[in-house]
Amino acid sequence: MADLISVVVATFNQAKYLPACLDSIWFQDYPEIEIIVVNDGSTDNTREELQKYLRDVETEETSYAACYNPHSQTVDRIKHRRYPPEGRKLYIINSETNMGLSKALNIGFKAAKGDYCTFIASDDILLPSMCSTLHHSIRKNNADFAYADMHIFDDNGRILRHFSLPDYTFEQSFCNWYLCGVCKLYKRELHEKHGFYSADHVSQDHEMYLRFAMGGAKFIHIPKVLAHVRIHEKDRKVGNHTIEKESRQIQDSIELTLQARRYFKKTRG
Repeated sequence: MADLISVVVATFNQAKYLPACLDSIWFQDYPEIEIIVVNDGSTDNTREELQKYLRDVETEETSYAACYNPHSQTVDRIKHRRYPPEGRKLYIINSETNMGLSKALNIGFKAAKGDYCTFIASDDILLPSMCSTLHHSIRKNNADFAYADMHIFDDNGRILRHFSLPDYTFEQSFCNWYLCGVCKLYKRELHEKHGFYSADHVSQDHEMYLRFAMGGAKFIHIPKVLAHVRIHEKDRKVGNHTIEKESRQIQDSIELTLQARRYFKKTRG
């Protein structure tokens, strides 16, 4: 039986993007995936969208033109469930209040049962081979954490640029800037060793992965686009993303970069 992969989706007021995000996880080509959605006190119609998605997963059918029937002189169609149930589980956790991303992620990861785990922003899209490619690379290279390249796209679905990341070294990925936190998969046991996401940091993923790295985790880079990461050009306030938060995130990341440089200098010396 394949290793189980847990994908956490923490969402706040992004109902319009959520179904496509969940589809991109459901239709991964990896065989065993659990999806854990943490609705972090959304005030839009997120709860309704999630209930509809659950109903669709359980009941919705579709069909395709299968073959020509010479007896009826028509094309026969075959019906099937839109969402194949094999190897998929979907869990929804609703919070009545907005806890913030770190706490929402931690609720999701503490509920995860997978051997490997990741999270995706609820307005982003995973390419179908993301889980299988990163899982294979971790196993093949005896690594703990795998990350890949991305396309940055806008609300019209247009690709703005190819975000190509460097092959991993601690200096390149943590001392120069932060470069491995968006399209990723890692062993869940890293949380057992190093804890979870810190609410004290706006760049909670970068801080978490820096702890992984300083704790000896082995990282591997896959030079292939495996995710589409959305940027909202026209509306700079979407969900809990604001210009003020972006400014705090940059400052937080600078402080973490300086921390990494101090660690690198100390361990090299």
